[in-house]
Amino acid sequence: MTPRGDLASTNLMMFVRGLRSRGFSVTPATTRRLVAAASLVGMHRREDLREAFRSVVVTRHSQDAHFEELFDRFFSGEIVMTLDTGIERSAQRTPLQRAPRIGVTGTEQAESDEAGLEDVVDIVGGSGAERLLDVDFADLSEEEAASVAALLASIRWSPASVRSRRWRPASRGPVPDFRRTMRMLTGPQGDLMPLAYSERRRRERPLVVIADISGSMERYSEMLLHFIHGAQYRFNSVESFVFATRLTRITRQLRWRDPAEALAQVARIVPDWSGGTRIGEAIGAFNRNWCRRISGRPVVLIISDGWDTGDPAYLALEMRRLARSAHQVIWLNPLAGHDGFTPQARGMAAALPHITDLMAGGTARNLIDLIDLLQTSDARRRSAAPQ
Repeated sequence: MTPRGDLASTNLMMFVRGLRSRGFSVTPATTRRLVAAASLVGMHRREDLREAFRSVVVTRHSQDAHFEELFDRFFSGEIVMTLDTGIERSAQRTPLQRAPRIGVTGTEQAESDEAGLEDVVDIVGGSGAERLLDVDFADLSEEEAASVAALLASIRWSPASVRSRRWRPASRGPVPDFRRTMRMLTGPQGDLMPLAYSERRRRERPLVVIADISGSMERYSEMLLHFIHGAQYRFNSVESFVFATRLTRITRQLRWRDPAEALAQVARIVPDWSGGTRIGEAIGAFNRNWCRRISGRPVVLIISDGWDTGDPAYLALEMRRLARSAHQVIWLNPLAGHDGFTPQARGMAAALPHITDLMAGGTARNLIDLIDLLQTSDARRRSAAPQ
């Protein structure tokens, strides 16, 4: 499986070529193993990728320094190779040089090279896509937005689990399982009377996403919907809603595997796209019509810039009701990452006392921080709880 994001298979082949020039024992299978390692750990953290690559290619302690140098140059964009000779050298980026395109296969790259200049130099590395991690969604071009969407889809993550009320057999659990112990007495081990144990089952908390698609969020809505679409395949239970002046459930539409088709289905059923913003009415509609249908105290993710034309007192009332039914209420504000941001918008100020976490949501790196929170939320809350 070829990793999607800041490395293409052609770049990995050139990385292997650089390893070979430094005396590493590499074979054609090394590229396949590097691709598999990148697919397992994901492409959004350089240090994770560094250790995954190290486990594949470094076999002696003396190779560490050479590997570190090559990997750092690879990600800083310093390594370049001419397409005709494949000779490696260091160079600064010039107007004739181009960064690797995300998701381009080796065949497509070769066809593009044949159609262009023979002396064009390709810069190898992950610096281009790593730069996109910190670009505000509102400033992305169409090509860059497609690259960031592919990067978000390639992120590997798993939500935090919580102990359920149900029990399961365990080899050394905290509670003896006397029913199973008695059943075992009828078998060949009856004379030994082994004691069986049980432990709590683990389950994922449901995720509820309520996203603002009003006019003030128009520049961010598409990228955030791509993120929500990816979350459908990470959580066992996800309920997704969008709102401007009214609340619309889009869970069924986001189940389409193709993100473009899923977003097209959403656009067909949403009547108030880029309309006004009535956050309180949307949260109230969720509390009345959907909150009781979702069991297990879900994690609620609200995505909005906080600009609201409704009554702030009504929003505060509905947010208080929502907080009582949820395990955690996270507010993702695309403007929170801007310099000088303060939660002074009417809706944001009214909701602030009732949310667990206020996070920025305007860049891909902000969404990666959100993923970290969702993966560790229960452990973090347990460690913060008084003993």
